[in-house]
Amino acid sequence: MLTQSPRYDFTPITQRKPIPFPDGKRLAVLLYVNLEHVPFLTTAPGHAIYPGTTHLVPDILNHGWRDYGHRVGIWRLMAAMDRHGFRATAHLSTDVCREYPQVIAAGNERNWEWLGLGDHNQGLMIDMTPDRQRGFVRSTLDTIEQETGQRPKGWISWCMTESIETPDILAEEGIEYLSNYAHDELPVPLRVTGGSLLTLPYTVEVNDVPTILGKGESAAGFGQIIRDQFDVLYHEAQTLPKVMSISLHPPVSGHPFRMKHIEQALEYIARHDGVWLATGGEINRWYRDAMERA
Repeated sequence: MLTQSPRYDFTPITQRKPIPFPDGKRLAVLLYVNLEHVPFLTTAPGHAIYPGTTHLVPDILNHGWRDYGHRVGIWRLMAAMDRHGFRATAHLSTDVCREYPQVIAAGNERNWEWLGLGDHNQGLMIDMTPDRQRGFVRSTLDTIEQETGQRPKGWISWCMTESIETPDILAEEGIEYLSNYAHDELPVPLRVTGGSLLTLPYTVEVNDVPTILGKGESAAGFGQIIRDQFDVLYHEAQTLPKVMSISLHPPVSGHPFRMKHIEQALEYIARHDGVWLATGGEINRWYRDAMERA
């Protein structure tokens, strides 16, 4: 008896038929920006530059570091993305809509795509009952639609956690694609009880939190990781179109000494022919349209 996930079949990427991208592009690059909020007076889990003070209320050191991401870092990141033609696929905590409305307005001006993440990084889906999950998802989608004018079609769970029921609940609530799985370089259909749900490529390696905060990678090293990932995938995509994902968090990547190298990597990617700077929604629609024609 197989003990793999029952949600999808194992299919080696070497055995898949190429599905052409729009306009003959060969590599899609999907840039995720993570917009999160942790309340000031809480010991709730959140990304921290110094774990030694996370038990304090208030935790001024880490709160200030996270606040820098909204006050400064996101604007530096937006400017760099604008210069090189990238639009964000943004994982959005609903509290960001209320706490930092200028960020939402700027994202809307740039036609960013908003994905559901929850409220303020305090709820792991795996710890919720199915009924609570359903209410949590619905409330998140309703709030984002009200505040941005766009009802999300995509979702990521805090810490990429799920219960056994989560994919079914997300699909039933109208979610079409999921960033919880870092298991492939192409969309993968999931088996769900209702609706239709895909996984879109996500990364826990070309991702500033685990790679810089977790592994201690340097700013220059992280920029080189982005370039190296691109070089290999760009070469492979000559025969099989693929998706490259990058995941950035403004408190980490938004500092000048890191943004220097990240922007150089974005410029490097953007100047190559045959690259599709896509959003998650665009990749979702491309894949679904291709499957309908198949």
